[in-house]
Amino acid sequence: MPPIKFTSAEKSLLIGKLQRYFAKELEQDLAQFDADFLLDFFTQELGGVYYNRGLYDAQALMSEKLELISEQIVELEVPVN
Repeated sequence: MPPIKFTSAEKSLLIGKLQRYFAKELEQDLAQFDADFLLDFFTQELGGVYYNRGLYDAQALMSEKLELISEQIVELEVPVN
């Protein structure tokens, strides 16, 4: 798996979410540097789990859709004597 990279805008958004979470749920101030460091940790240590789950979900959805397409193709068959 290639390393997970975020754009500057994505990283800013995620850091803001972490800071708001810490303020609301933990009543703690999370500085920009600390939030950035925590995001990097989550990305490196947990990112693969979420990435793999996304792949698994995409594969399951594709299998479901392919099965539906196969059924629809069978329905298009013309009876042959």
